[in-house]
Parts: sequence; structure tokens; C-alpha cells
Amino acid sequence: MKVLQVNSVCGVGSTGRIITDMHDYLLNLGVDCHIAYGRGEAINCDESIRIGSEIDNYFHVFMTRIFDNHGLGSSSATRKFINQIKEIDPDIIHLHNIHGYYINMKLLFEYLRLSGKKIFWTLHDCWSFTGHCSHFDFINCEKWKVLCQSCPQSKQYPASYIADNSKNNYLFKKDIFTNIPNLTLITPSNWLADLVKQSYLGGYPVEVIPNGIDLNVFRNRESDFRIKYNLLDKFIILGVASPWSSRKGFADFLELAKLLPSNYHIVMVGINSTQVKCLPKNITGIFRTDNTIELAEIYSTSNIFFNPTYEDNYPTVNLEAIACNLPVITYNTGGSPEIIDENCGYVVTKKDFNDVISKINLIRLTGKHDLSYRKDEINKDTFIKRVIKLYKL
Repeated sequence: MKVLQVNSVCGVGSTGRIITDMHDYLLNLGVDCHIAYGRGEAINCDESIRIGSEIDNYFHVFMTRIFDNHGLGSSSATRKFINQIKEIDPDIIHLHNIHGYYINMKLLFEYLRLSGKKIFWTLHDCWSFTGHCSHFDFINCEKWKVLCQSCPQSKQYPASYIADNSKNNYLFKKDIFTNIPNLTLITPSNWLADLVKQSYLGGYPVEVIPNGIDLNVFRNRESDFRIKYNLLDKFIILGVASPWSSRKGFADFLELAKLLPSNYHIVMVGINSTQVKCLPKNITGIFRTDNTIELAEIYSTSNIFFNPTYEDNYPTVNLEAIACNLPVITYNTGGSPEIIDENCGYVVTKKDFNDVISKINLIRLTGKHDLSYRKDEINKDTFIKRVIKLYKL
């Protein structure tokens, strides 16, 4: 049995770590498995296949910015990759994020249609059934249900600054994505599965398999974080995102900071060099880290995890916080509330800061609960075993 996974990144970020976790597990089972990725450096996978080059990526970005034809560049790189797939001759091809300026979806899906392979596609966002965007909750757009056109988010990822090709993109993606035999879709959340069933992908079987995380990494850890940042006497409210944006709730943290008493302090991980300049004194900004142990230490020393995301599939940051015994407060958006119950946190209405403050004070009064009862549910091994069951290895 041979398995090939395809993703935009390898070992970096949530999707990158998902595929390397799967890869390691399959290797331990004796499965011949491979990873192909499109951008950056591969981490924790020495034998991965890079699709194309930095130059290919940049040119793909350039063409997208002008023509809004994301996913239609990288032709030479994709042809070379398809030849590599033929050499590997996998029994299973498992797609993850195929957007990200690295692969030509037309060439890839023409190959998949004729390959006879068993295909799985994990959807980590909504890009596969829209004419442009990866999320649409923030602006409450429902054009994707009928026909995308005159896209209100054309300048958002994958940004186009000149053309709006959303109508043609929608029709093209509908044509090539709905013509693949032996395809099973996987979503991490019930929320995304419900959207898929309302889209042109609704004819495919959809399996809901929530993501898992490495509990050997994400657990309670001792650190000198509070000493290092002079926060020994503070009640810490933590936020983690990469990157921070209005959709991730950056402005909401700034608003929350105005309402907190002096003995409360906010820590935001994933801040960029521009954002850090506008943070008030009661917010400590930390640049993005791919050091997961360092991240687990920050979770462990904090008191509350606040995730004010306006659109998200099934955020692994919620799982990481829970694994480090950190209660979560999140908005009632996307799949973010699906992991939350009355013992591990609270779900609140978007921008209801009075309720957020109320829940923060309630958690401070009751203290942290023992969240070990959730560990099996959020363990990456539980997630991987469910995916492998679909593979029928």
C-alpha cells in the first residue's frame, strides 16, 4: 500500500503538521508513504517532494494578482509532479490545501480523473466551492450557493488587484472538481460539512473527522515565560493566530484591552512587526513561532484562551489550549464552538464584550478545570486512526 499526501506546506502551521503527523504514523505502520508540498521549507520530513520552486510560486502569485486565476499557474511544475506521481504509483492520493500558488488545478484534476486512484480530499476551508475566497462568513456572502460573480473579496486571499474572474473561476472549479471518481471528502467540522452539502460538491460522500494534536507536545509545561515578560502577578488572557487580521479578531483584542483592569494582561502570539507598534501597554505581542514546545509553554502559563475568530473551520489553537488545561472563550462562528463544552470554556456572541468580560471573571472565580477527559478526543492518534479506517489499510 502506498499513500501520497499533497499540501501547500509541510510541517509548518496546522495543515503542515497534520500531514507530517499522518506521515509518521503511517511509516510506523510500515506503509510506503510520501508527502508533496508547494511552498517554503519542509520540516520534519526529509524525503518530501517540493512541487516547483520559489520562482514558480512568485510567478503564480503575480498572475493571480493581475488576472484572478489562482490555481491555473505552475503548469510546468505540475506536469513534472504528475510524472513523479506516476513513478511513485500510489494507491491512495490524499489532497489537503491545493490552493497556495503552487499547483495547476486543471492539470492535477485531469490526471486524477483518469488515474483510477482512490482519492481523499480534506477541506480545511471553503476555497474548493467558491469562485475566489477561502472564507465568506465575515461578509455573510452566499453567492457560492448559486454562482459567484462580482466578488466583494477579490482583493482578499488569493488577492487580485485588477481583474475579477470569480464567475469563470466558479464555473471552472465546479466542472473539474465534480468529475472525479472514487473521491471522498473529509472535513474537520460539522459546520464545514453542512456547507459542502449545500455546494456543488454535495454529490460526494463527506466524512467529518475532527483534527487532533500531539499530546506529547501540547501538555502542561513549566517555563520562565512570566518572569521573562514581567507578568508574574498578572491574570493572562492569551490569543494565538498566524497571521492576525480583522477576521481573526485582532481589533477585538484591542477593544478588550480597554475594558480590562490593571491586573489583567493580554498576550498575543503571531503578531507582525507592523501590528506590534499599535499594541497598548497591557498587550504583549510575540512574533509567530513554529516552536511548538515554546507555544505549549505559553498556553500552560496563561489563564484563559480567547479566540475571537469571525470565520474558522475547526481551529487547532482551541485544541492546543485545551490540551494545556487552558479554558477557551470563543465566538459562535464556524466550527470553532464544536470542541467547547461547559467544562472547558464558553461560546459567546461576536463582539459581545460584556459577555466576554463576564466569562473571564467567571473562569477566574472557578479556576481551571481538569480537562484530561478531553484528551482522547483531541489526540492526533484518534484523528489519524479514523482517517486510516477510511483508507481501509
